Amino acid sequence: QVQLVESGGGSVQTGGSLRLSCVVSGYYYRYQCVAWFRQAPGKEREGVAYLYTGSSVSPAYADSVKGRFTISQDRSKNSLYLQMDSLNPEDTAMYYCAADSRVERCVRSSSRYATWGQGTQVTVSS
Repeated sequence: QVQLVESGGGSVQTGGSLRLSCVVSGYYYRYQCVAWFRQAPGKEREGVAYLYTGSSVSPAYADSVKGRFTISQDRSKNSLYLQMDSLNPEDTAMYYCAADSRVERCVRSSSRYATWGQGTQVTVSS
């Protein structure tokens, strides 16, 4: 059974940093796209960033996090990361990693991803 397990969430003050991790069980390269999403209470799930597992194509980011967040992967560890810097209260949300094996263009739409983790909570206080 394929699993995505996130970790690294927590509570920080404005301006702080967190690094989220997502371990992917199974064969990492079976996935074409891996991504981070977030969902705040009462809001729709938002695609934060994505990248291709087997390509050098540059990652893509939501405008709201561009320049502050960095998505990366370590294929040898079957892991996906999200480095989050200069956090502010608007970043407070449950963060999810997601993956999909279809050989299609990666996008930040949640419908593109079939496999999801359980989420890790990030809370930023002012």
